[in-house]
Amino acid sequence: MQTWTWAIPAAVALAVYTPAMAQDCGTADGICTVPEGEYRLVMPEGADGPVAAILHLHGWGASAAGALRDRDRRAAIAARGMAFIVAQGIPRAGRTQRDWAVRDGRPHPRDDIAFLSAVLDDAAARGVDRDRVLLTGFSRGGSFVWDVACEAPGFARAYAAVSGAFWNPLPEGCAGPVDLLHVHGWADGVVPLEGRAFTSATQGDVFAALFLLRASNGCDARHPDVTAAEAEPALWWRRWTGCEGGRIDLALHTGGHAPPRGWTALMLDWFEERLAE
Repeated sequence: MQTWTWAIPAAVALAVYTPAMAQDCGTADGICTVPEGEYRLVMPEGADGPVAAILHLHGWGASAAGALRDRDRRAAIAARGMAFIVAQGIPRAGRTQRDWAVRDGRPHPRDDIAFLSAVLDDAAARGVDRDRVLLTGFSRGGSFVWDVACEAPGFARAYAAVSGAFWNPLPEGCAGPVDLLHVHGWADGVVPLEGRAFTSATQGDVFAALFLLRASNGCDARHPDVTAAEAEPALWWRRWTGCEGGRIDLALHTGGHAPPRGWTALMLDWFEERLAE
């Protein structure tokens, strides 16, 4: 079963950077740095030429180190000959939990699109194919995946968000079409499909986000051209594949605020299909 960690021990969260860590960039235990922040990079063994990559954004309060603890996920990505990149969020002012500059009406300390661009530029110098990147994220990380896909559609080859979409106010429109996979739990109470309000910000409605993306992708119809149900793992699919621009895939599962079982393989299969196109 694939698991995604979004909480880490304080000792790990406060780990001190040392020059030796930078020398290990490209390994599971190494830290890579760019002027805007840090990230982790795991390259597949025996890579011959630039390789495709999964760039993952952790959830609120989590860390890049925590995301790399899932050895099964790392192995699955490496088995496809892909690099695994995990970027590190930074806290907002007055908070300690790492976060992303989600478009939620609140100030954030860093331009995270610029940061992630620097991460990919640095990773490209280490063997990653800049043109074959899937940007994926969980929860707040998933919300920022939506923001990047909307504001900078050419940033990645494709996008995959889990349990996180736009926050309010939703953008009036997006800059261009994208290929995007969105996965969400039917019983998610942390980020409900319809969103929920906080003191200073409000989660957006996933279906409103899909409506906006269909317009950006040039989809003629509201309803999908493909609907399907899978029993194992239990997923309900809605696919918009005949749009003028990119395609949209929505997968709902029966669980809560977590990826469904088999998420890593599902994500990699979907991305490889996009690359084959």
